[in-house]
Amino acid sequence: MNGNGANGATDTKPRVTIGAQYLKDLSFESPNAPMSFNELETRPEIGIDLNVEARPLQDNHFEVLLHVTARAKRGETVLFLVELSYGAVASVPPLPDEVRTRVVGSEVPKLLFPFARGIIANAVRDGGFPPFLIDPIDFDALFERAAAAQADERRQEAGGQAAQEEGGGD
Repeated sequence: MNGNGANGATDTKPRVTIGAQYLKDLSFESPNAPMSFNELETRPEIGIDLNVEARPLQDNHFEVLLHVTARAKRGETVLFLVELSYGAVASVPPLPDEVRTRVVGSEVPKLLFPFARGIIANAVRDGGFPPFLIDPIDFDALFERAAAAQADERRQEAGGQAAQEEGGGD
């Protein structure tokens, strides 16, 4: 075996090195405690928002932040609200821009998610509620949707500029 996998197969995924992982921001609110604990057997409405932010630092290093907001409501009553920004400094080997963007926007968040999920579960539990585990996230699909939305925006902007030029905009 040569260290490249079973039967000498080469690893086709770029190697990402995480130099640091950190909790950048955490907020837990239970605005209606202790009254919010009265009907814990009634299942609340759960909402989750997730966003990935990445920025270059130096050379092939990037800061990648996973922003997660989780809220639970029963009717109009907010039970809890958790906001988390969990980050990493990731080192990515030199790659074509398109591949590097995908690695930073999809592969690194996959590595961060289990830690962010655990922090949120613990915060909710420590807030007096049953543990709250976020279902696994398909970061590849999220990346694809975000890339498609950006491409649509660029096309619309280009179309708007062309229409302005044709119309003799001042």
